[in-house]
Amino acid sequence: MSAICVSGRGKRTESGGEDFVVCNPTKQSCVSPSGSSDQRRLDYEREDYLNDVSIILPVYNAARWLDECLQSVLEQDFQGSMELLVFNDASKDDSMNIIRKWRTKLEDRSIHVVIDGHESSHPKGVGFAKNRAVEQSSGRFLCFLDADDAMMPQRVRLQYEAALVHTNCIIGCQVMREPEGSTERYTRWINGLTQEQLVTQVFTSHGPTVIMPTWFCSREWLDHIGTFDEGGKGVPEDLLFFYENLRKGGGMFRVDHCLLLYRYHSEAATHAVLE
Repeated sequence: MSAICVSGRGKRTESGGEDFVVCNPTKQSCVSPSGSSDQRRLDYEREDYLNDVSIILPVYNAARWLDECLQSVLEQDFQGSMELLVFNDASKDDSMNIIRKWRTKLEDRSIHVVIDGHESSHPKGVGFAKNRAVEQSSGRFLCFLDADDAMMPQRVRLQYEAALVHTNCIIGCQVMREPEGSTERYTRWINGLTQEQLVTQVFTSHGPTVIMPTWFCSREWLDHIGTFDEGGKGVPEDLLFFYENLRKGGGMFRVDHCLLLYRYHSEAATHAVLE
């Protein structure tokens, strides 16, 4: 898989008969903290995986974005089997009604939908919601999706292809920020890092060099790393998991296509993280 180069962020070009949203390209090879690109092969022939990919979707008061988010799940061009795991973390808006409406549409396209959650007075946090959704998943690969974001149609397919090769890596991708121009410096940073810099800049103040809304990995590798921290609001569960991946010898790999519409807004969980 090679990167496509164009000038300007978020423009579309054509390669091999497909349209992609592309960003700044870098040479692609999986990099681990040891500097080695030789990856430990995992056993992907297990018969207890019922699906190729499980999309993990934690939801909390996301009604305004869910239609676009779930439409992007429906439009994936991946030809393997997929399921959607939704965990409602005590939403008080119309999120669950929207999800139930989409359930039929998705299952008509052979995307199995599992809905779970709780109705406590307070949410238990993103880490808790992710862990509960992962526990109910049956895919050999996991694709993490935030309810306020939307995937490009090629996302699952291209990250799946990368994960087959880079088996003990967290797989990411480049993003297109919405609204356009918001967090411009940060967006340039996450899209422009070289594969080597995915490791060398892991301890900067920016957080994970492969950002959580783009994560894709094997279920077996995630089980090896462990679960997300469930400390709740203010806990950077993604950063803690990212460092645990490094501690256990994992690497990072970024697919150099913009495969995610990554929203910036005042209600994002990122704003709740404590220093």
